[in-house]
Amino acid sequence: MTDSNALDLDPEDRKIVTLARSARARNGVAEGAAVRDETGRTYVAGTVVLDSLKLSALQTAVAMAVASGAKSLEAAAVVTVAEGASAADLAAVRDLGGPATPVHLAAPDGVVRVTVPAG
Repeated sequence: MTDSNALDLDPEDRKIVTLARSARARNGVAEGAAVRDETGRTYVAGTVVLDSLKLSALQTAVAMAVASGAKSLEAAAVVTVAEGASAADLAAVRDLGGPATPVHLAAPDGVVRVTVPAG
C-alpha cells in the first residue's frame, strides 16, 4: 500500500482517476471507476443499483472491459467517499489484471488517498 496523489501518478493513471471522478459526478452515483486494459483502452462506470442487480462502480468497469474483449488490466481507479476498496472490488480487478494491478483510491475531489495492489 502506498500513499499517493495525482501529481505522483503517470499521465495514464491520472486520466483514469479523472474519468472515474467524471462518471461519479455526471451520474450522481456513490462511486465512479475506470480501468485501463492491456491495449490502453479505458472503461468508465458508476455504481449500479437496481432491485435485481447491485454492482460497485469498479465491478461494473471490470465487467465492461471483459464484455469488450479485454484480456488483462494495467490499472484501475475508484473515486468514492469510502475509505478503501472492498474485497469484492479487489477480487474483480485481480481476476482480470492479476494481483499486482494497481488500484488507485481517490476522494471525490480527485485526490488519490492510496494505491493498493489488487492482490
